[in-house]
Amino acid sequence: MLRRAVATLVLLFAAAMAGAPAPARGAALSIDIFGPGQSRVNMAFAEPLPLAPAPAVPQEAARFATLVRENLGFLPFLHLVADSEILGGTRMPGVTRDDLDMRRFQLSKVDLIMTTGWQPGVDGSRLECRVYEASSGRLVLGKAYLRVDADGLVRVADLFCSHFMEALTGRGEFFRSRLAFSRREGQKREIWVMTPQGRDMRQVSFLGGTSSSPAWSVDGRYLAFSHHSVWQHTLAVWDSQANRIFETKIPGTTIGGMDFLPDGSLAVAMTRGNMDIFKMTRDLTRVSDTLVSHWAIDVSPSFDAEGRLMAFTSDRQGNPQIFVKDLQTGREERVTYEGKYNTSPSISPDGRLVVYSRRTPEGHRIFISDIQAMRERQLTFGPGNDEEPTFSPDGYFVAFSSNRSGSYKLYLTTRHGDEPRMLETGKGAATHPAFGLRIE
Repeated sequence: MLRRAVATLVLLFAAAMAGAPAPARGAALSIDIFGPGQSRVNMAFAEPLPLAPAPAVPQEAARFATLVRENLGFLPFLHLVADSEILGGTRMPGVTRDDLDMRRFQLSKVDLIMTTGWQPGVDGSRLECRVYEASSGRLVLGKAYLRVDADGLVRVADLFCSHFMEALTGRGEFFRSRLAFSRREGQKREIWVMTPQGRDMRQVSFLGGTSSSPAWSVDGRYLAFSHHSVWQHTLAVWDSQANRIFETKIPGTTIGGMDFLPDGSLAVAMTRGNMDIFKMTRDLTRVSDTLVSHWAIDVSPSFDAEGRLMAFTSDRQGNPQIFVKDLQTGREERVTYEGKYNTSPSISPDGRLVVYSRRTPEGHRIFISDIQAMRERQLTFGPGNDEEPTFSPDGYFVAFSSNRSGSYKLYLTTRHGDEPRMLETGKGAATHPAFGLRIE
């Protein structure tokens, strides 16, 4: 951790840029990761340099560069150019635009250049990070971080990468998010959390029995999950700030999934004569509203960012299918028409897309449906079973569980179906991934 709170400054660089020569002409770089046909962008890293009057960069500089590269390696639209591919090398006389030999990078087909400058201090270093367009010299992003020490490098790298992704695409929540999941240890299943890069993994429940189906509150403070012991099925909520778990008996017998609404209330699918979806009171002991009621089984609620649309699974057509309900109008629409077994929906923050798992002759696969255009695509192709997909807060990444490597593990892909990447979750089967924001 940082010795003190990290002070994040947006560097305007107005004085430094005022006397700079006009940059080379070129269209500004534009990346649309949410539309079809992503552009692939080449990015290079200039060698870290000391800021005057520092004689040298601290030891943390190399580690920070590695962390940034590891983070940005999760972005399939970025190609990180090796230093050896830059004609003439990556060492520059300084860290600002006037110090960069743009032609050197242009000849190596580089689109973006990152510079870092370090100034060590008694309570940590000052770090300046900049990203420029190689074609035009335009400053894409400039950030400064104070009191950076070895313990805070991961935090600062995540902050910078979040700002960088936001500058490129308009959304940067991925590097400010975390994943909760259920992990088996012997006969028990407990809830764990980690960053989506697989860092800072920690166990948060120690209840024994089976803990599953985690769901984050919108602000990232609370994590709700179901706990099934020998005696009863209960609803548990972990307060991540107080590091405390509250457990309560639900006004039903069985839990079939849950999700938080934007107002902080919790929707729970549970059996009260029949399996329906209910909105709970703040103390989680009583039902305040019925969101879906039907003679069939209705489970797995998932809400968009506005809390207007709710995706869920229902077998009202004879087998499990995905539906979306407009909570303002009450209108319910069926999303899936292919396959006889579609489950575990997750709706995108903008309410346009739904991802879900479908049982196919080859095993369970992840599909995505554009509910406005009524079009469907397959995202994953196994082997094994791909299940329980969940959207990241930016609506770009999709995490899911799969046994393609033998035991169930967590994998990360995108809404475009990029090659899945396995996340390190330690020993034991990992299932039921759920994205949430980290508390800043």
